[in-house]
Amino acid sequence: MFSNIFSSVIYQGNICFVFIFRKKSKKQNEITEDDYNHLLCRFVLDGTGRKIGESIAIDGDLLIIKSGTKYLGVPLKHIKEDKKTLLVKGLVEQDKAEIMGEKWRRESFQEIDYSKGNDDGF
Repeated sequence: MFSNIFSSVIYQGNICFVFIFRKKSKKQNEITEDDYNHLLCRFVLDGTGRKIGESIAIDGDLLIIKSGTKYLGVPLKHIKEDKKTLLVKGLVEQDKAEIMGEKWRRESFQEIDYSKGNDDGF
Protein backbone atom coordinates (compact mmCIF):
# COMPACT_ATOMS: atom_id res chain seq x y z
CA MET A 1 0.00 0.00 0.00
CA PHE A 2 2.78 2.43 0.92
CA SER A 3 4.50 1.82 -2.40
CA ASN A 4 1.25 2.55 -4.27
CA ILE A 5 0.83 5.88 -2.49
CA PHE A 6 4.50 6.73 -3.02
CA SER A 7 4.35 5.98 -6.74
CA SER A 8 1.10 7.92 -7.01
CA VAL A 9 2.71 10.99 -5.46
CA ILE A 10 5.71 10.72 -7.74
CA TYR A 11 3.44 10.21 -10.74
CA GLN A 12 1.46 13.32 -9.86
CA GLY A 13 4.68 15.24 -9.33
CA ASN A 14 5.87 14.29 -12.81
CA ILE A 15 2.62 15.46 -14.35
CA CYS A 16 2.90 18.76 -12.54
CA PHE A 17 6.52 19.16 -13.61
CA VAL A 18 5.72 18.41 -17.24
CA PHE A 19 2.80 20.83 -17.20
CA ILE A 20 4.86 23.65 -15.76
CA PHE A 21 7.75 22.98 -18.12
CA ARG A 22 5.44 22.91 -21.12
CA LYS A 23 3.77 26.15 -20.14
CA LYS A 24 7.12 27.95 -19.92
CA SER A 25 8.27 26.53 -23.25
CA LYS A 26 5.10 27.69 -24.97
CA LYS A 27 5.55 31.23 -23.66
CA GLN A 28 9.12 31.35 -24.95
CA ASN A 29 8.00 30.32 -28.46
CA GLU A 30 5.12 32.80 -28.64
CA ILE A 31 6.43 35.94 -30.28
CA THR A 32 4.02 38.83 -30.54
CA GLU A 33 4.06 41.92 -32.69
CA ASP A 34 5.08 43.97 -29.66
CA ASP A 35 8.25 41.89 -29.34
CA TYR A 36 9.35 43.14 -32.78
CA ASN A 37 8.26 46.79 -32.52
CA HIS A 38 11.64 47.76 -31.07
CA LEU A 39 13.33 46.56 -34.30
CA LEU A 40 11.37 48.87 -36.61
CA CYS A 41 12.24 52.38 -37.80
CA ARG A 42 15.92 51.99 -36.94
CA PHE A 43 18.99 52.43 -39.09
CA VAL A 44 20.67 49.19 -40.09
CA LEU A 45 24.46 49.04 -40.41
CA ASP A 46 26.70 46.39 -41.94
CA GLY A 47 29.72 44.87 -40.22
CA THR A 48 31.95 47.79 -41.24
CA GLY A 49 29.56 50.38 -39.80
CA ARG A 50 28.24 51.49 -43.19
CA LYS A 51 24.53 52.35 -43.29
CA ILE A 52 22.51 49.83 -45.29
CA GLY A 53 19.10 51.42 -44.80
CA GLU A 54 16.19 51.59 -42.36
CA SER A 55 14.15 48.72 -40.95
CA ILE A 56 10.52 49.05 -42.01
CA ALA A 57 8.81 45.68 -41.48
CA ILE A 58 9.14 42.13 -40.24
CA ASP A 59 7.89 39.29 -42.39
CA GLY A 60 8.13 35.95 -40.62
CA ASP A 61 11.82 35.53 -39.84
CA LEU A 62 12.96 38.36 -42.16
CA LEU A 63 13.72 41.96 -41.33
CA ILE A 64 12.71 44.16 -44.28
CA ILE A 65 15.09 47.05 -44.87
CA LYS A 66 14.41 50.04 -47.15
CA SER A 67 17.70 50.76 -48.88
CA GLY A 68 17.42 53.63 -51.37
CA THR A 69 14.82 52.51 -53.90
CA LYS A 70 15.28 48.83 -53.04
CA TYR A 71 13.93 46.57 -50.33
CA LEU A 72 16.17 44.00 -48.67
CA GLY A 73 15.15 40.92 -46.70
CA VAL A 74 17.67 39.87 -44.03
CA PRO A 75 17.06 36.93 -41.67
CA LEU A 76 16.44 38.05 -38.09
CA LYS A 77 19.07 35.61 -36.84
CA HIS A 78 21.68 37.86 -38.53
CA ILE A 79 20.44 41.03 -36.80
CA LYS A 80 21.94 42.35 -33.57
CA GLU A 81 20.72 45.35 -31.61
CA ASP A 82 23.32 48.00 -30.84
CA LYS A 83 22.00 50.97 -28.88
CA LYS A 84 19.95 53.02 -31.38
CA THR A 85 20.91 51.05 -34.49
CA LEU A 86 20.75 47.47 -35.73
CA LEU A 87 23.82 45.60 -36.95
CA VAL A 88 23.93 42.85 -39.54
CA LYS A 89 26.21 40.07 -38.34
CA GLY A 90 28.36 38.61 -41.09
CA LEU A 91 28.15 39.35 -44.78
CA VAL A 92 24.90 40.25 -46.53
CA GLU A 93 24.31 38.39 -49.76
CA GLN A 94 23.05 41.45 -51.62
CA ASP A 95 21.41 39.53 -54.50
CA LYS A 96 19.54 37.16 -52.19
CA ALA A 97 18.50 39.99 -49.86
CA GLU A 98 17.13 41.98 -52.82
CA ILE A 99 15.15 38.98 -54.09
CA MET A 100 13.55 38.42 -50.67
CA GLY A 101 12.88 42.15 -50.26
CA GLU A 102 11.29 42.43 -53.71
CA LYS A 103 9.13 39.40 -53.00
CA TRP A 104 7.90 41.09 -49.80
CA ARG A 105 7.22 44.34 -51.69
CA ARG A 106 5.14 42.60 -54.38
CA GLU A 107 3.09 40.72 -51.77
CA SER A 108 2.61 43.71 -49.45
CA PHE A 109 2.06 46.70 -51.69
CA GLN A 110 -1.14 47.35 -53.60
CA GLU A 111 -0.76 49.81 -56.41
CA ILE A 112 -3.53 52.37 -56.79
CA ASP A 113 -5.27 52.59 -60.14
CA TYR A 114 -6.26 56.25 -60.44
CA SER A 115 -8.25 55.66 -63.61
CA LYS A 116 -10.99 53.92 -61.62
CA GLY A 117 -13.44 55.98 -59.60
CA ASN A 118 -13.12 55.98 -55.85
CA ASP A 119 -16.20 55.84 -53.63
CA ASP A 120 -14.59 57.27 -50.50
CA GLY A 121 -14.50 60.85 -51.78
CA PHE A 122 -10.80 61.20 -52.46
